[in-house]
Amino acid sequence: MATTTLSVTDICLAAQRASRELAALGSGVKDAALRAIADALVERTPEILEANARDLEAGRESGLSAALMDRLALDEDRVAAMADGVRTIAALPDPVGEVIDGHRLPNGLDVRKVRVPLGVVAVVYEARPNVTIDAAALALKSGNAIVLRGSSSAAHSNAVLAAVAAQAAAGAGLPEGALALVAGGGRVELAELATQAGVVDLIIPRGGEGLKAALKGVATVPVIYAASGNCHVFVDATADLDDAVAIAVNAKVQRPGVCNSAETLLVHADVAAAYLPRALRALHDEGVELRVDDRARAFAGDLPVIPAVEDDWDTEFLALVLAVKVVDTAREAIEHINAHGSGHSEAILTRDTGAARAFELGVDAACVYVNASTRYTDGGEFGMGAEIGNSTQKLHARGPIGLRELCTSKYVVEGDGHVRP
Repeated sequence: MATTTLSVTDICLAAQRASRELAALGSGVKDAALRAIADALVERTPEILEANARDLEAGRESGLSAALMDRLALDEDRVAAMADGVRTIAALPDPVGEVIDGHRLPNGLDVRKVRVPLGVVAVVYEARPNVTIDAAALALKSGNAIVLRGSSSAAHSNAVLAAVAAQAAAGAGLPEGALALVAGGGRVELAELATQAGVVDLIIPRGGEGLKAALKGVATVPVIYAASGNCHVFVDATADLDDAVAIAVNAKVQRPGVCNSAETLLVHADVAAAYLPRALRALHDEGVELRVDDRARAFAGDLPVIPAVEDDWDTEFLALVLAVKVVDTAREAIEHINAHGSGHSEAILTRDTGAARAFELGVDAACVYVNASTRYTDGGEFGMGAEIGNSTQKLHARGPIGLRELCTSKYVVEGDGHVRP
């Protein structure tokens, strides 16, 4: 179940065989395996951190940005948090077998729509080694086999994490091949994984636009894209300005290298004079580079700011950089977001229920917030235990991809000698 020298095809076929056993396993077996994984992570923390240190050293030598280094880094607290996340997933209700709908037809047939595993899920991801564990736990809990492919920047961390999880799961009774990590081969390997039609049931890429483009060009397997996050915070004319300062800072600063951090701040013209001097100062004091339009620049005072260019509205900075724009109406803010956003997470700060409702209905995004930070878009924060990514697509899954999103459904029809007349 660990990293091997098998070909991608062999690994995927083994996962398919394992998936048929997994689909029939009871919740108790799967939950015991997850608890064993959590315990093994804690017990083998020194080994995990040693591997991560090698990746961090390589990252420094290759000039990875501070944001990417933060995403790559593990410490005892982060490993413990991964273990806690696995235990949380183990404690969640098992989605497999859940009755989505059911009724009895006039002819006496009982029809039930029930949730079932997808089968084999492949997750392709960049930088973050914690995805190895989050994805594995979610897949196994939902009865799926999982094939993982991480990035070269986290190769040592991912290899150890996958080995720890695989060995613990096997020891707790999960079938061989249920969890595998493929490594090496670059784009050729990615193409081979993406063309395992009939074997792999779903691929979820979690990474930059280059990764997505590479998959789009070759994939014959269904794909759910865990999207980038060009997220906005809109301060409406009736916003509580104290809250609006705190939320803007939180959305940008708390963890700027993740997809639910804010990249653009939109401010209603009616409160720009009262709000922007405070907000820009607070953001500057946190080290944020401010790229402002002409109207926002008028309220920057002596703060160092950079004139915004058109590309700034479309950029996911993933760093302490924020674009700032003044708008005249909530409608203009909504139109700007729909034109430039990635459909990930968008927030309005307002005390006007009409404006809030218009924003909720008008913004085309997976997650819409009223008077709250975009940083809450997270499977753990949503009570889902963890997530594999955040989908901005509109079919099958939208928003955080958790246990239910890793399932499909089947109809179970029970009769008593029924034949169709």
